[in-house]
Amino acid sequence: MQNFNFKIIAPHLVAIVVFLIISFAYFTPVLQGKKLRQSDVMNYQGMTKEINDFNKNNNEATLWTNSMFGGMPAYLINTAYPNALRKIHQVLTMFDGNRPASFVFLYLLGFYIALLAFKVDPWLSMIGAIAYAFSSYFFIIIDAGHLTKIMALGYLPPIIAGVYLAYKDKIFLGSILMALFLALQLIVNHLQITYYTLLIILVFGLFQFYHSIREKQIIPFLKATAVLGIAALLAIGSNFSSLYMTYDYGKDSMRGKSELTFDKENKTTGLDKDYATAWSYGKAETITLFIPNIMGGASGGSLSTKSATYDLFKQNYGPQQAKEIIQSLPLYWGAQPFTSGPVYVGAFIFFLFVLGMFLVDNKIKWWIFSATLLSILLAWGHNFMWFTDLFLNYMPGYNKFRTVSMILVIVQFTMPLLGILTVKKIVEGEISKQQFMKAFKLTLGIVGGITLIIALLPNMFFDFSSVSDKQYIEQGGTAFIDALKQDRESILKFDAWRSLFFIVLGAALLMGFMYEKISKTLLYVGLFLVIIIDMWAIDKRYVGDDNFVSAQQQQNPFTPTKADEMILQDKDPNFRVLNVAVNTFNDASTSYFHKSIGGYHGAKMKRYQELIDFQISKNNMSVLNMLNTKYIIVPSKDQGPIPQMNPNALGNAWFVKSSKIVVNADSEIVALTNFNPANEVIIDKRFEGELKGFNFNVDSTASIKLTEYKPNHLTYQSNANTEQLAVFSEIYYDKGWKAFVDGKLANHFRVNYVLRAMRIPEGKHVVEYKFQPEMYYAGNKVSMISSIILLLLFAGIVVLEIKKCNCKK
Repeated sequence: MQNFNFKIIAPHLVAIVVFLIISFAYFTPVLQGKKLRQSDVMNYQGMTKEINDFNKNNNEATLWTNSMFGGMPAYLINTAYPNALRKIHQVLTMFDGNRPASFVFLYLLGFYIALLAFKVDPWLSMIGAIAYAFSSYFFIIIDAGHLTKIMALGYLPPIIAGVYLAYKDKIFLGSILMALFLALQLIVNHLQITYYTLLIILVFGLFQFYHSIREKQIIPFLKATAVLGIAALLAIGSNFSSLYMTYDYGKDSMRGKSELTFDKENKTTGLDKDYATAWSYGKAETITLFIPNIMGGASGGSLSTKSATYDLFKQNYGPQQAKEIIQSLPLYWGAQPFTSGPVYVGAFIFFLFVLGMFLVDNKIKWWIFSATLLSILLAWGHNFMWFTDLFLNYMPGYNKFRTVSMILVIVQFTMPLLGILTVKKIVEGEISKQQFMKAFKLTLGIVGGITLIIALLPNMFFDFSSVSDKQYIEQGGTAFIDALKQDRESILKFDAWRSLFFIVLGAALLMGFMYEKISKTLLYVGLFLVIIIDMWAIDKRYVGDDNFVSAQQQQNPFTPTKADEMILQDKDPNFRVLNVAVNTFNDASTSYFHKSIGGYHGAKMKRYQELIDFQISKNNMSVLNMLNTKYIIVPSKDQGPIPQMNPNALGNAWFVKSSKIVVNADSEIVALTNFNPANEVIIDKRFEGELKGFNFNVDSTASIKLTEYKPNHLTYQSNANTEQLAVFSEIYYDKGWKAFVDGKLANHFRVNYVLRAMRIPEGKHVVEYKFQPEMYYAGNKVSMISSIILLLLFAGIVVLEIKKCNCKK
């Protein structure tokens, strides 16, 4: 302890305290015990209700739920895989007890660690951390409740930092740092963000490879790459169970390849192109990076009483009603279907990024610029389709992800990174006044000039029209749209002037430092204020104190309707409900109370989605009957949602009298259009062998019924005088579901595109289905062992690094 120097760790302790203060200062309602009302969290509570209730009341955890989309694996929704690193994750996220402040803290800490790895001093690193953490999109997703995405973004910067260190002569420290944070990122299981993290690494690695060849340093490059590869395998091994189960399910999910051949030009080996690119950022919309509301902001935005739209409605309906109307208006006029807000990295951060392209060393700036440009081009999606097609068709894994605009998270990492590295170079005296002024004038001319022109002459570039405006013109003429366009223009002008103000203010601080008018300390204080005031105000547009509710409201997200209460009186343990009074296939409120035909999940089974598209959405009652849809909730103007009982629901299982063999998936799904599921079964030709030697014998006394229900274990009693073919109203998934007759393993196969069937011998029998995915249990052992090894290696390498530092002293 005699060699311990408190001054070394003091700035880091200060950083942690500052980050905590900032996080809780933004979300002060957390200190009052309030919770943020987040739509995705509410849907998550709906999705997991059956899982949580079962796990709480039993000595086992279910790996399957029937609460949505007819049934799907629970490990895609809410399963805690064993991992020795989970405690570290819990500490870094404050044990989830202070959400959403804990998320902001994680953003701040992650980028702070990254900048330290790039040898930025702690005080400037704090400023950089604020620039990263307060990017508007990061707060918009907090409001929406995209929890796994949030945490994955918190872990993204230190992963990149570890890779950077490994290639900069800190092979073992960098590799273990990368492995630790990659393992933590994989724990939260948002693979799309992990994919984008790897894209950044790929771009960086290609540039490192190029420079290693030029400098004849290929052996050190290969050595670092090999160690990083081994470290990455440990991170993957630490999450082997969750990754394998997700990968294995993915082949059967919407992100897997379809067996249908309809609409082939729209298909990939993953998601359909139109679905993957539905949320594509507009080319002009990219300007939101430094002018936030250039496209109007959020789709459902509000205006002040000084707006043209208010004046219009005030004349027609009076001031009170006008005030209510302007609280939610279609202000957004960009290229996406709708949005909760723009991606804004900060006007001055954007300025610093452009300045960095003139001042920062080529070895750093070009890989950062390349990653930035790649991100922007891919975010354009169907607005730049030839480029998007290249990635959808040829880039492994890219077509598994939707919402291509999400890739702008790369920009939100690279721009603050290059911006802060630019300030670092300036304050460390590596830039002469002549170099600075040349780059400064060019940057101010480019960024400031564009901003000024947009502020002065917006009508030269934009007409402020939206595709959705047509419906309002049809409903009430052009007056409303004309007023709306005026307000959209006003919003743009305000934010353009606002951005110009922060650009000029930040630029003045840099100029003052370069010409020795202000000290480095004053520069840092000034930059801190410019960045946080700018970003804080924009974030408050989308996430404010009024978004919070009491803890009790957050714990009970859904109130049962009278329809729900009536259906809940039915003591049948296993039937389904179709709720058309809500957005059926994008809402989990029904799943909170019932076993739903619909639900909310981004990776439902491919075959079930196709069943929705081809049959359920067309109100095919035969299909709804075979899914045991006992109740249909319909909307009513006077009474609210009304439950209607479906007398033709086929129950949990039944015997059929005949079969129809079809040649492929196309024929099978079409055959469902006109058939009687009570008597006939549709069978794909590949399962034809399951009927070898079987004869359909009608037995009017035969019966089969469900006697015990658990989401992962279904028990039936069967009784028949002859061998029968039983169809079960349960989703077929052979990667875990096993069938048993009187305790002995039995064959079952897929029928009616999505359901299960099996031959049942004559006589009385107990038939069971148990969900027992073997790789889940085997994978858990691999995950635990790997995570322990990774944790021990991390501790060992950190201790060695500390000893090295002490020896140098």
